[in-house]
Amino acid sequence: MTVELRVFTEPQQGATYDDLLTVALEAERLGFGAFFRSDHYLHMSGDGLPGSTDAWTTLAGLARETSTIRLGTLMTSATFRHPGVLAVQVAQVDQMSGGRVELGIGAGWFTQEHTAYGIPFPETGERFERYAEQLELVTGMWATPVGDRYEFAGKHYQLTDSPALPKPTQTSGHRGGPPVLIGGKGAKKTPALAAAYADEFNLPFVDEEFTALQFGRVRQAAEAIDRDPASIIWSNALVLCVGEDEAEIARRAAYIGRDVDELRANGLAGTPAEVVDKIKRFEALGAQRIYLQVLDLGDLDHLRLVAAEVMPLV
Repeated sequence: MTVELRVFTEPQQGATYDDLLTVALEAERLGFGAFFRSDHYLHMSGDGLPGSTDAWTTLAGLARETSTIRLGTLMTSATFRHPGVLAVQVAQVDQMSGGRVELGIGAGWFTQEHTAYGIPFPETGERFERYAEQLELVTGMWATPVGDRYEFAGKHYQLTDSPALPKPTQTSGHRGGPPVLIGGKGAKKTPALAAAYADEFNLPFVDEEFTALQFGRVRQAAEAIDRDPASIIWSNALVLCVGEDEAEIARRAAYIGRDVDELRANGLAGTPAEVVDKIKRFEALGAQRIYLQVLDLGDLDHLRLVAAEVMPLV
């Protein structure tokens, strides 16, 4: 089995659209499987200059300026958009890309970005209720045949006589439409939602022990509803810090404000050989894709090194 490597960026930390386009085009040229970005409106550290960019506006632009690489979010927050609008946005960007879009969606977690931009931020229980309804509603709209009407009567969202248009280009997702990615560490709700809706289950920034535990929970949840776990793609996201030698590794770690030993323990850090070994350990746990969190968007040589010395070996 081959592990697919995907590029994952955090533009809220400070990146323009042009910065993202440059990375996406290089990732496409080098043969990475996808270019993904976070969906945040506020930086977590530093000054965030020049300011955040909107995830789906960005992906719409990239859809027209790239040609083969897949595009998506880790993760769109269910608090940011009305689900009917989100279904339209994703379907449109999917059309614009010729069917290359994937929707990673989560319940939302970053309180400060909501207060900074006037976005309501309900308590955890309500956020998960809204998240579950959004999954049903968005995938339900996509799957509604052209000419039919879609109705939804939820606790938080109600749709009446919806034409459920436009339709995305892709229809191969588990529920019809683009692939849906779900991730997270919860013991019950997250596995249940992943079993019901996910084309891919993603674990961000966790170790091998927890990966084995959570993958197992999702597999059990899938089996409980008679879904074959093999119909789900399994993935991890890990911060990237690779170098040809210790000096290069240390330089890249220092630039992103991280300790080399900590990165070796918790991320994909070290020489290409070390990183290949770690990817293969995650592969042994079931991981089929690894999202490489690239935090220095100006260091294209970092991606070139991975493409030349890691990608061919995994």
